[in-house]
Parts: sequence; structure tokens; C-alpha cells
Amino acid sequence: MLTVLALALAGMAPPAAAEDGELTVVSWGGAYTRSQILGYIRAYEEETGVDVEVVDYNGGLREIRSQVRSRNVKWDVVDLELADAVRGCDQGLLEELDPDRLAPAPGGMAPEEDFLEGALERCGVGSVFWSTAFAYDPEDYPDRAPRTVEDFFDVDAFPGRRGMRRTPKGNLEWALMADGVAPERVYTVLDTPEGLDRAFRVLTSLKPHVDWWRTGSEAVRLLESGRVAMSTVWNGAVYDANVNRGLGLALFWDHQILSLDLWGVVRHSPNRELALDFLRFATSTRSLANQVRYIPHGPARRSSRELVGEEMEAYLPTLPKRLDGALRLDAQWWAENFDRVNARFQRWLERPVRVPRYLPH
Repeated sequence: MLTVLALALAGMAPPAAAEDGELTVVSWGGAYTRSQILGYIRAYEEETGVDVEVVDYNGGLREIRSQVRSRNVKWDVVDLELADAVRGCDQGLLEELDPDRLAPAPGGMAPEEDFLEGALERCGVGSVFWSTAFAYDPEDYPDRAPRTVEDFFDVDAFPGRRGMRRTPKGNLEWALMADGVAPERVYTVLDTPEGLDRAFRVLTSLKPHVDWWRTGSEAVRLLESGRVAMSTVWNGAVYDANVNRGLGLALFWDHQILSLDLWGVVRHSPNRELALDFLRFATSTRSLANQVRYIPHGPARRSSRELVGEEMEAYLPTLPKRLDGALRLDAQWWAENFDRVNARFQRWLERPVRVPRYLPH
């Protein structure tokens, strides 16, 4: 635990509104949640006397929707992907937030100016930008390493099973890019019936070779066990596997998909004021800078970026050289289309297929 004096010296002022109490904070588990605990959750407990229960989940809005509609809300604060924050707000599942209640930057800059573009939503406060990229064991490809999204889809040139997250988000975009669609045109193409069919056709060609994962640690286990030779994976999970566990996984960043995570407050939370106080603390300049000491994500505040060291660069998705060709996940498109597309994706998963392997153009 950090002491009050240490926090004060670090420029992290104690929250004024907090009182002793209990708060349930929901996040993704693994290395990511660990970075939040070490970055600021422990400090928040020490500073306020609040007992924070951290709960893991696999994303989505199903459990939040169930709690809100039954008026049996047990979760207070949830770490959300941007598309879910937008959908949850539109569906009345999350509290609307006032940026004036957030902490200003150390120099007094208002939160609206300090947070990066798109990081402040009606019902969400951005914390970190992260990436889904590609990882492999170099021993599986000693002569020629995979480097592109086309390589990932080419099981003839790069034999072995593939790991992919069990969601249409990201996978459909990669399917189109592997089939020659430029990143800037992906959502234009995906927005047409023909484009969506095209993406599913490319995925169908790879489907016999895919093992599906739900968590970052599960993706790493697939690689570590040799079950798959290559996998889509969260960059922070690879950092944790290599730095903290001594694995030697390699990353390639071609057409990485950049995403933003945000904190949101569940509507009708019995601890609403305490939850808002936690958000102020967790998204302060110092808290976000502290978090990325433990995981290579890009903080959502400009003032936090100035405090980030160079030791994370091997795993950091926001370096300029890695942004060339990167795709920013279109949260609005997914907010409008997720239910429809995901229903099709789940039906598609259930259908066994045997087709010729895909060879990219």
C-alpha cells in the first residue's frame, strides 16, 4: 500500500468526496487488471478507506443489462470497450457523466482539453488505448517469420493453427484487409451486405484452422502450449507473458487494431457517488501514468503521456512507426451493428465447414 505522504508527493491528491465504503469494480482480468490494481486501485483503497472488490468479466453488456433491468445492480464501475460504452449509453444502461467532475491536469488544464480525441464519451471516461495485434513463437517459423495480416490468413505459406478472439469485432476487419481492402475503406465496405458477406467468406476459409479465445491469458496459453502457431492477441498480454513469465513470443503489428477502454458507472448503482469519485481518481494524470508502468498501453490523457518512460517501447502500440496501417476500431459502427452482426457470427460459429484454404491475393 502507498502511504498518504507518498501519494501527496507524487501529485495524486486524495479524493475529497470519498468515504469508507465498498465498491465493486469490474475489469478484464489478467495482466490488464493487475496494471489497474498496481497503478491506482490499491492507492485508492489506501487513500480513502474504501474496500474495492475487483471482479473479472469477458466484456459485453449482457450482465449489465440483466442487473439494470432487474433493478438488482451489484456492479458499480465497469471497464468497457468503446463500442460497448456507446451502446450501453444509448440503451440506458450507464450513468451519464459530467467532465467537470474529473480531475484537471497538473497544470490546471481542463479535462476536455487534456483527454485525447474520442476519450470522453457521454457515459464513459477513457483510460488507455490498446492494441490487438499478432503473436507467434519464433521457433515455429525459423526460416521466415510472418509479418503481415495476409501471412496470418495464409496457412500454406505459414502452417499451423491460428488463435482468434471469439467475437466478430476485429476479425471481420482483418478478413477484409487480408483480402486487399485498405484500412481507410474497411468500414465503408463492411457497411454493405456484399462487404459483410465477403468478410465472412474469408473467415470461413480460415475457420477449420482456428481455436477461439475469450481472454488475453487464454490466447497466450494457446501459444505457450503449442496448440496454435500464431494468434491475434492483446499487446499487453504478450508483454506480461514475456516480461513477467519469461516466454519468448514475437509480435508483429501490421494492421493492428487500436481500441480504447473507458470506465463507466452502471445505472442505478447503489454507490453512485463513490463510483464517480473512483472515476475521478482512476483517470487522473498520475493514475493513468502509473498504470502504464505495468502494461504497455497508451494513456488517454496528454498530460499522462509526458510521464511515461521508454522501457515499454517494444510493446507499445502507439509508436508512430506502428501506427502506419493501423486501424482504429469504429465504435459507432459497432454500436449500431453489433447485435445484428454478432447474431450472424454466433450462428456461423455453430456451423461446421470444410473448405479449401484461403490464399490471399
